[in-house]
Amino acid sequence: MFRTIGDGPSSWELFLPPEVLRLPGELSRVDAFLDDPVFFAPFAPYFHPVLGRPSTPVECYLRLMFLKFRYRLGFESLCAEVSDSITWRRFCRIGLDGPVPHPTTLMKLTSRCGPEAVAGLNEALWAKAAGQKLLRTGRVRADTTVIAATWRTRPMWGCWPRRWSSWCARCGGCRQRAGPQAPR
Repeated sequence: MFRTIGDGPSSWELFLPPEVLRLPGELSRVDAFLDDPVFFAPFAPYFHPVLGRPSTPVECYLRLMFLKFRYRLGFESLCAEVSDSITWRRFCRIGLDGPVPHPTTLMKLTSRCGPEAVAGLNEALWAKAAGQKLLRTGRVRADTTVIAATWRTRPMWGCWPRRWSSWCARCGGCRQRAGPQAPR
């Protein structure tokens, strides 16, 4: 079953001071940017709207993937860090008493949606960023310079046979020690 939004904050969060509930600058800007429902649309074709087990909410999945790529974490370390950090739990919209998705769940969601959902997500991101004038697409320049290089033209290449023979001479005949099974 396709879920876009999670259960919301837990009752424990009512007792926390406002300083703890505040997100840092970068995370608050990304959180406000990802609140748009247009980012949920690329994931909708991969889930049935009513039947099946409830999936991990897309808003939670998107924020977890942002943290994964922003801080270069693996799935296991991501889930461990999110379960330990109140700030990251709040950013990912996971309640303090709620479970963090298992790493294999995130892996399966990533492989299930595949590159098509990522491409749709990138399109939505480009459209929203261009609409808010966060990008200056008129000034983007791509460098496609290609330089032909052959690995045989390295200046050190002629030295290898001499070096190899001097190394073998120093070790006292490597091939004789290796025996008849040595590769040639």
